[in-house]
Amino acid sequence: MTLWKASTALFGAVTLAVVTGGAASAAPASPGGWQETGAARVSSLTGSQGLASRADGGLLYRGLASIPLDLRVKGWNHIGDPDIAEGHTFDAYQGGDNAKSKMYAVTTPGGERHLYEHPLDAGEKLNNSFAAVSPDSQWLVSGEWGDQNRLQVFPAPLLNSSTPPTGGALAQAGQISLDKPVRDIQGCDFASATRLVCASNDASKQLFPEDRPVLQIDLDRALDGRPVTGRVSSLFASPQRSVCSGSFETEGVDYDSARRTLRVEVVPPAPCLVTTTVYSYRATTG
Repeated sequence: MTLWKASTALFGAVTLAVVTGGAASAAPASPGGWQETGAARVSSLTGSQGLASRADGGLLYRGLASIPLDLRVKGWNHIGDPDIAEGHTFDAYQGGDNAKSKMYAVTTPGGERHLYEHPLDAGEKLNNSFAAVSPDSQWLVSGEWGDQNRLQVFPAPLLNSSTPPTGGALAQAGQISLDKPVRDIQGCDFASATRLVCASNDASKQLFPEDRPVLQIDLDRALDGRPVTGRVSSLFASPQRSVCSGSFETEGVDYDSARRTLRVEVVPPAPCLVTTTVYSYRATTG
């Protein structure tokens, strides 16, 4: 998860020519059944942390500049990859290194925002990388940083009747236990009731053959609040194309089920990091 350190001066100094250069014209096919169809660019200030597709096909983006001032004052200094369900926007927030809780903000279609705070359980990391809502709108999946053998599951705030109607405490439900470890998951989204697609920022190739792989997690059944098992496989490597050389960072991921379009965000190295690239894919199977 990018902890933004670039100055405003840097954002103003890099020209559009530098930011947009170096994109490859080829659109390679993925062995996992995804064909790359294009790439777009968004400001990293408002779009580098994640994205979510609306019912009308429009896209919602999140970056560090997306954090409302009142939440930043309260110590919520990082926003993760969002999701949208039934017109409600779900944002994942985390605080500083000494945080004792993580928070999910739900904004209704009418613009009302409700805050749900989860006190960290024993052994739980403070990271709150993403929010992914199940297709039935009842369960919220989230993830921690580093090497993990699980994804966290919560009742979907506001949409699950077991949660307070105007914000409050949020307890975990049955987690997703993974059959193999994953590392540095930046975002996940549901492709079906039993399948998640996730973006990893792991460049080590120790867990999977690909550099910064996009992963598929198949559940043994749809989420119901009880523990489930997820089988992890690697689909393809996130693209790393830029005129700037250095370390890339994979960020948010979104699957638009109505249009069968998968999108993956990649932040290029400095100074090109002022703009985030959003790669699009279409499903070639299934």
